[in-house]
Amino acid sequence: MTPVSPELSVTEKMRAEWDKRARENARYYIATAQPEWSDDEFFESGRENVRREILTDMINICQGRDPKQMKVLEIGCGSGRITRALAETFGEVYAVDISGEMVAQARKALADLPNVHIFQNNGMDLAVLDGLQVDFAFTYIVFQHIPSREVIYSYVREVRRLLRPDGLFKFQVQGDATIQTVEGDTWLGVPFSDEDAVAMARECGFEPRYRHGAGSQYFWLWYFKT
Repeated sequence: MTPVSPELSVTEKMRAEWDKRARENARYYIATAQPEWSDDEFFESGRENVRREILTDMINICQGRDPKQMKVLEIGCGSGRITRALAETFGEVYAVDISGEMVAQARKALADLPNVHIFQNNGMDLAVLDGLQVDFAFTYIVFQHIPSREVIYSYVREVRRLLRPDGLFKFQVQGDATIQTVEGDTWLGVPFSDEDAVAMARECGFEPRYRHGAGSQYFWLWYFKT
């Protein structure tokens, strides 16, 4: 893939490079387990993620609410792999992605789902959703690609702005500090230690109630809005 100009900002580079990946082979760059995916395989892989990370955790996520009455937010929806599964579980899904190419593919693939709302955002905040209030926020294999701690902090603060009181933001970050990142790379994101995760939660107004997988690529965080 041809690199973009080094003069671009972090978010401009993320957008340009994810647009390139989307045009080249969106589904592979979203889920690298195999180079080619059928529709059924691709969306079933998203359902498996939802079964594993959400359906096993509904007490924390729903807190007694009917999931069909809940509004949920997905950051980094790509071409809709997990978005479809979320829409099959929850009442309304609001999904954002920095890449216009990904957003176009997601809107086309999920056009049959009236409870899905997909937006292109600027890659570091959720201003495109204005004053929407959501009951739960989720992102998976997205923040592990963001090379800027400032951008991730911005997203966390924005989720707090939109999340209802006591609501949960469940997300995954890169926890493996042994991975060597290159400045400006938009594939390998900044790593977080357990101490980093706790500090980010407290600085952004969350309670870091649970954490799992510190030191690994799949470091899961449960941030509850205080």
